[in-house]
Amino acid sequence: MDTSTKATKADEAGTSTSNATPEYNTNSIKKAKLQSTLAALLNDPVLADVPKKPSLSDVDTLINLELGSAMRITVLKMDGTSFDVAVMDSATVKDLKLAIKKKVNEVEESRMGHRHISWKHVWANFCLSHHSEKLLNDDSELQVYGLRNNSQVQFVPYVMARAFKKHSRRKKHRFFHGLNRKA
Repeated sequence: MDTSTKATKADEAGTSTSNATPEYNTNSIKKAKLQSTLAALLNDPVLADVPKKPSLSDVDTLINLELGSAMRITVLKMDGTSFDVAVMDSATVKDLKLAIKKKVNEVEESRMGHRHISWKHVWANFCLSHHSEKLLNDDSELQVYGLRNNSQVQFVPYVMARAFKKHSRRKKHRFFHGLNRKA
């Protein structure tokens, strides 16, 4: 193939062999400008509550918080420290737990690097409480418990009632115990 045939086929395909590199450089320059602008915006003290790597839902919740259709809830940990999370007004207990999980993971990662927290263990042994009322039903809305903007919830130890018998013997121990009896 000669060079005129290559140029004709490239034109038909919608690409050009000679200006592919400048187009790449233009895109990388635009991306670099966007990243620097985003970094400058996130370092602005007015936007201090925006996470370092915000998702669309984070930004949406913060916009709704400013518009008044979301609420900021302070979470008091058992060591006495606290942090704030933002959730929608129609949020459920499960949404609050997910916001807490996201916020704690973000803070721990920025402080200590990658650290794994077993949230299954956390929610099995602790629950959230608002004015001495435990938030046990994940599907109920926060407003049912009286949570409003600037409310405070705290972690409290969670002990399962004996009627549910979830914390009795585990199947693994019963299985091995039965093998020892027969032997």
